Amino acid sequence: MTLAGGLGVYVHWPYCERICPYCDFNVVRDRGAGETGRSLGGAIIADLAAHAALTGPRLMTSLFFGGGTPSLMRPDQVAQIVDVARGLWTAAPGFEITLEANPTSAEADRFSAFAQAGVNRLSLGVQSLDDDALRFLGRNHDAATARRAASLAADAFPRLSIDLIYALPGQSGAAWRRQLSGALALGAEHISPYQLTIEPGTAFHRAVGRGAWREPAGQLAADLYEITQDVLETAGFDAYEISNHARGEGARSRHNLTYWRGEDYVGVGPGAHGRLTLEGSRWASVGARSVAGYVEAVRKDGIGSAREPLSPRDVAVERLLMGLRTSEGVALADLAALPLDGERLGRLDAAKLVRSNDGRVKATARGRLVLDGIVADLAGGA
Repeated sequence: MTLAGGLGVYVHWPYCERICPYCDFNVVRDRGAGETGRSLGGAIIADLAAHAALTGPRLMTSLFFGGGTPSLMRPDQVAQIVDVARGLWTAAPGFEITLEANPTSAEADRFSAFAQAGVNRLSLGVQSLDDDALRFLGRNHDAATARRAASLAADAFPRLSIDLIYALPGQSGAAWRRQLSGALALGAEHISPYQLTIEPGTAFHRAVGRGAWREPAGQLAADLYEITQDVLETAGFDAYEISNHARGEGARSRHNLTYWRGEDYVGVGPGAHGRLTLEGSRWASVGARSVAGYVEAVRKDGIGSAREPLSPRDVAVERLLMGLRTSEGVALADLAALPLDGERLGRLDAAKLVRSNDGRVKATARGRLVLDGIVADLAGGA
């Protein structure tokens, strides 16, 4: 049997011990989920089966447990979902299974149990190695806990990624360099430094609105971004995506590349997004946001998400937006639905913001600093 192209699978577990003030993801407080958590696990499994009926036989390249805090799941729940997914699709060689974790949920026996369940890549939400910064970010761990969790994770899993947040109020370039040096000492082969963004509806958005503090000026944020590139490149990390750095091609996140390359992925769980190519058309899906609503949708309709078709322009804009974030860029053939012409590309090329050759367009290091503007220009004001 010939299988269609590769497929990623995303599982959203929305429960968190606390809601961080910068977070705008679809999350809820874990108040001893109990029966609700069991119902959600069952709904996710049923939803996976419904999606497999849609996709038909596919080569599954990655499975990603995100959230929320999926490390709050019982290891046997993770193992069951892994086994079900493997039964529904064919696992590709080097099949990547990632689970996001917070340092507070780092117990040696739990990490070992997750590894036994099939997880081979842990994404650890360190965020900072400075206790004052962690308190500001509303995290429920300190730097010592983060270091211990990273050590346990490095022992338990073949691959380790850590997340960091920078551009905090009052953060200096020297302080950020120390943070990056400390993160490198943790031994992870993948580091994801994200600039703090103030998202509408978050506690941070309300705090900034009432004048409690200010975001760092644009130039300072740009300087911190440049420091990030310098420190990590010197340490042998490749910035293969604007906020993701890997020590070697094998350390890159296969699942995230699925998004950035415009490949197909199933999304299950409350509020989970998906993208599928079905009968030659591109479809977007999103799950019911509330846990109860999602479980009920699966019970009633057999599937937990609603789907809508994407126009050729929608697909091209998404490819542009995601592809320009990566070092490999995006194929011009994928952008045929956009008003891309030689004049637009030539102007941006002359400004050293993009490079266009060999049938691809890529953002330069300078261009990555103003990527939103470049995307709007190339998309014709989208």
